[in-house]
Amino acid sequence: MPDLALFDFDGTLTTRETFPDFMRYAIARPRLLVGGVLLAPAVFGYRRGWVAGNPTRASIVQVGLRGMGAERLRAQGAAFAHDVLPGVLRPEAMARLAWHRERGDRVVVVSGGLDVYLVPWCADQGVELLCSVLAERGGRVTGYAGPQCVGEEKVRRVHTLCDPRAYAAIHAYGDTHEDQAMLAMAHHRTYRGHVVA
Repeated sequence: MPDLALFDFDGTLTTRETFPDFMRYAIARPRLLVGGVLLAPAVFGYRRGWVAGNPTRASIVQVGLRGMGAERLRAQGAAFAHDVLPGVLRPEAMARLAWHRERGDRVVVVSGGLDVYLVPWCADQGVELLCSVLAERGGRVTGYAGPQCVGEEKVRRVHTLCDPRAYAAIHAYGDTHEDQAMLAMAHHRTYRGHVVA
C-alpha cells in the first residue's frame, strides 16, 4: 500500500513565497503601483504579525486581480509556472518529492497559492493539487472561490480528496504556522527541512 505525501508549496518546495512574485508578474505596472499604495498598511500589518494572512491575501487579490480576464490570467499563470517557478525551487525538497513519486506514493501539493500557476506546475510534475482557487464571472476574475487553502482548510481538503486512514503512513512537509494542522495529521513530519517528532 502506498504512503500519502502532502507538500506545502511556498517556502517548502520553493525558496520564497511565490504569491507576491506572481502578483508582480501578472499585474500591469500602473495598477501594481496604485495597489501597493492602497494595500501598504495591510501588508505592513501582516509582516508585523498584526494582521492575519487570509484577509491580507483576499485584499491583494481583490485590488490586484478583480476584473482581469480569466483566460489571460491563466495564460500568465502557465508562463509563470514555466519561466519563473523553476528558478525558485528548493533542490532538496524537490528531491524528496521525487523520492515519494518513485516509491509509488500518492503525492499531493496542498497550498494556499493560486490555481492559475499551481495547476500547470503540478501537471508538469505529475502530482495532485489542492490549492486556493480564483472565482470568475463572465470571463472576469472576481476574487477567491471559497476559503483559502491554509490552516485547518488544508486538512479539510485532504479529507475531501481521500481517506487518510487508507494509507500505510502519511508524510507532511511545511514551513509556517499555516501548515501546522496538516503536519499534525501526519505520521512523519518535516518542518522547514527538519524532521520533527
